[in-house]
Amino acid sequence: MAKQAQVTWGGRFSAGPAELMLRFSESVSFDHRLAPFDIQGSKAHLTMLARVGLISRKEHNAIHCGLDAILREIQAGKFKWQLKFEDVHMNIEQALTRRVPAAAKLHTARSRNDQVATDMRLYFKAACAELSEKITGAQRAILRIAEKNRDVLIPGYTHLQRAQPVFLAHHLFAYLEMLQRNAGRFATVADHANWCPLGSSAIAGTTLPIDREFTAKTLGFVDARGRPRVTQNSMDAVSDRDLFIEFAAACALTGVHLSRLAEDLILWASQEFKFVELPDTFCTGSSVMPQKKNPDAMELLRGKSARLQGNLHTLFVLVKGLPLTYNRDLQEDKPPVFDSHDQTALCLEVVAGALADLKVNRAKCAMAVADPALLATDLADYLVRQGVAFRAAHHAVGAVVKLAEQNSMLLDQLPFEVVNRLHPAFGPDWIETFDLAKAMARRTGTGMPGPVQVARQFKRWQKILG
Repeated sequence: MAKQAQVTWGGRFSAGPAELMLRFSESVSFDHRLAPFDIQGSKAHLTMLARVGLISRKEHNAIHCGLDAILREIQAGKFKWQLKFEDVHMNIEQALTRRVPAAAKLHTARSRNDQVATDMRLYFKAACAELSEKITGAQRAILRIAEKNRDVLIPGYTHLQRAQPVFLAHHLFAYLEMLQRNAGRFATVADHANWCPLGSSAIAGTTLPIDREFTAKTLGFVDARGRPRVTQNSMDAVSDRDLFIEFAAACALTGVHLSRLAEDLILWASQEFKFVELPDTFCTGSSVMPQKKNPDAMELLRGKSARLQGNLHTLFVLVKGLPLTYNRDLQEDKPPVFDSHDQTALCLEVVAGALADLKVNRAKCAMAVADPALLATDLADYLVRQGVAFRAAHHAVGAVVKLAEQNSMLLDQLPFEVVNRLHPAFGPDWIETFDLAKAMARRTGTGMPGPVQVARQFKRWQKILG
């Protein structure tokens, strides 16, 4: 059954929405988290209205105090959200108007369209700052593991087959690089969010004498020199959802990177590798097999990555066919964004927590990296230093590897005379190629896993991460 006319837009209607329509169309159940940003935006708008003479100073003060009181109630969990007012904006406005009649003037020269656009831009700036801090926390946990095990070498892998030796720290630094790029993406999203849409109203601005630049400065939408940043097209300002997609994309890619880290740790913690032991506090057992220690936290990180990608896809599909400007479909833009924010923050916290007590099995790592086959490419480089073309050197070393396999021997166990017959450029010093310390020391180029470069990267990351 239809209800009485809706209080915020009911003048045109003889009856309000049906109960089913209220439940179907409400958003306050999830957008109430925008309340602090909504009140922040309302205060700035209020101050601007007083500045240009659209409300009196007395009205300004009364409305401002009313907004403060409502914010305190919300923060204390005492504010009663009502579905009949649809969203966070109208819940706050209706509560405010009941207490301060002059608050009926607060919505002068604005619409819910530019109001929510402003709220979300404030939200994105705060969310990006929070996630950047959590990225730093995860990076510091990774760096601490690297510092505790800076002399540990492990096999690096391609195609999940042993490839070449690297320092464990060098492997972990790869994830620091990924996370640093993630932080950069959130910084970019925050910069893109740093434009004030307030004053665009529903679609075409207003005929009233507002001061958009003042509102922008009041809300902190300014450039590096403190100049106001104001959106330049009212239609784009209220319909643009690029920020939502960019934010969800940054979350999704962060999730992908954490998923790859999780997969490495899952492999390394397996009985087949035993390079690391994950802390009991981030693992679970089996209801049937008493011996099991399952890396559930890491597996959930992989699962959360899929969820974050799903949220991004939801936003792409949501906006792909919408005409300008606002359409009610866009109400569905917030759940995937909020979920991406919450899940990304949680994943970063889990990485920091799980790595805090991660243990590295140095003996297992040393045993794995002792495989001389890891230095087959170094053996080819040895021949190159003797003047052999690399492709010919590659084939010669391939023959050495095949011979060792046929005789069930390690590469460094083959006699010099046998190796020399495969290629005359092999000299008596060929065996020195398998000195692991010397092999690592030869990797001196920028970005390589040699001890000098790894030490340089330690200093770099310690500086970046404090």
